[in-house]
Amino acid sequence: MKKRILSKKAAAVILAASCALALAGCSGQSSESADTQAAGQEAEGAADAGAAQEAEGDETAAEPTIVKVGVVGEYNAQWDTINELLKDDNIQVELVKFTDYAAPNRALDDGEIDLNAFQHKAFLANDIEQAGYDIVDIGDTIIAPLGVYNNPDKITTMDDIKDGDIIAIPSDLTNGGRALKLLEKAGLIECDPEKGYTPTKADITKYNVQIEIKEAESATLYNILPDCAAAIINGGNAYTAGLDPSSDAIFQEDVDPETNEAVPQLINVIAARTADKDNEVYKKVVEAYQTPEVAQTIKEAYKGAFLCAWEGAEN
Repeated sequence: MKKRILSKKAAAVILAASCALALAGCSGQSSESADTQAAGQEAEGAADAGAAQEAEGDETAAEPTIVKVGVVGEYNAQWDTINELLKDDNIQVELVKFTDYAAPNRALDDGEIDLNAFQHKAFLANDIEQAGYDIVDIGDTIIAPLGVYNNPDKITTMDDIKDGDIIAIPSDLTNGGRALKLLEKAGLIECDPEKGYTPTKADITKYNVQIEIKEAESATLYNILPDCAAAIINGGNAYTAGLDPSSDAIFQEDVDPETNEAVPQLINVIAARTADKDNEVYKKVVEAYQTPEVAQTIKEAYKGAFLCAWEGAEN
C-alpha cells in the first residue's frame, strides 16, 4: 500500500512540475511560483491518500466479531444488555431463534451456530446421551421454575383438581420428569423413588387423584390449556404466553437447593462445541452474561419467570 501511495505522490510531483514548466514557457511564470504550485499539489495528494488510508483502517476496526447464539422463545432482553457490555471487546451476539427444543443442540453440533442458551443441565446431558452430540456447557445462566397454570373455567386452586381432570405436562424426558415430581409434591400422584427427578408416566406407582396426564411439546402447553384443567409450564414459555409466574401460577416448583436436591441439574447453561470450550471470545460472552447488569435486566424484565443461577448472583 505504501509503495502505491508514494508512486502516486511521485506522479503528482512530475505532473505538477511539467505543468509549471509549460506555464512558465507560455506566460513567463517564475520557476519559484511553479515550485510552490507543485509542492501544494503534492501536499494535497498526500493528504487525500492519508485520509483514504485512515478511513480504510477505521472501517476494518469497526467490524465486530459475530457470535451466533441459538435461543428458543421470545425472552431475550438480557442479550441486548450483553451486547452493550461486549462493545468494548468488539464482539456482537447475533441471536438465531428456534421454535422447539430439539433443534438448537443439533444446530450447534453441526456448526450452524456458535453457542446456544436455552436448556438446563439435565436436558443437555440427556440430549448428548441420546444423540451423541460433542457439546458441553461453558457457563451457568438462569433457572426457570415450573409452574402449574390453571384453566379458570375449571379450577381455581390445586385442591379443586378432581378425578378425570386433564393435566398437561412437557413431553421431553427431563422437563416431563420435573412436572411429574411437581404433581407428586402437590400430592396428586406418587412416583417410583428409584427414578430420581426424571420419572416417566410409566413410573407412577399411585394416583391419589385419578387425573389424566397429557404430554405435549413445551411451547404448545399454553395453547392447549383451554382443553385441560391445568398445564405445567416452565418460566420461559409462561413468559412468552404473557403469564406472570408470581401471580398466575397456582403451584410452583421448589428451586431451593437446600430442599430440592435436583436443583443443580435444573440450572440453564450456555453450551458450545467441546472443541471450542476454551474459546476466548465465547468466554467473554459468558462473562458478560454473568454480570450485575444482566442480573438487573432479568429481574426487571421477567417478573420472576427466571432467577439468576450463576455463582454470586442475587435475585
